[in-house]
Amino acid sequence: MKQLFIRLFVIYLLMGLTPVHAEEVAIKPFQRGDWSALQKANKGAPMAIHFWGVTCPSCVKEMPLWGRFMRQNPTAKVIFIQADDVSVESMQNMLKKASLLNADNYYVSGPFDERLRYEVDPSWHGETPATFLIDRNGRISKKIGAIDFLQLKAFLLRGS
Repeated sequence: MKQLFIRLFVIYLLMGLTPVHAEEVAIKPFQRGDWSALQKANKGAPMAIHFWGVTCPSCVKEMPLWGRFMRQNPTAKVIFIQADDVSVESMQNMLKKASLLNADNYYVSGPFDERLRYEVDPSWHGETPATFLIDRNGRISKKIGAIDFLQLKAFLLRGS
């Protein structure tokens, strides 16, 4: 009985000494059919959908700028979709560094193949960073490469 008590006491101590894990980010899967669902859910309001990648050097440089934009414009409707085939931990690390832990985050949950890209835009080849601007009437414009945040703010404020 004494040994059992000692073992339980040691387990209790070890549980209390467990290192604190980094805050986990809720990242939702993005798959076929989700593109139209995202548009329908936000119909009537301007929004931006930003595709990025952990292995994309331009994205690595730009993501902290997105974080600053979101802090300065907390009501802006922006959805972030990570397109690389990488671990959730690497996505979370990059989002944390960019201060985007509380953003609306998704990841491509299967192969980022032609069918999924075609669903988003038939002329898009999957380059990142890519931002799709959707106005309040559902019209879509695409920007490949770095975004101009002043233009983005103006678009989201006026909605077209």
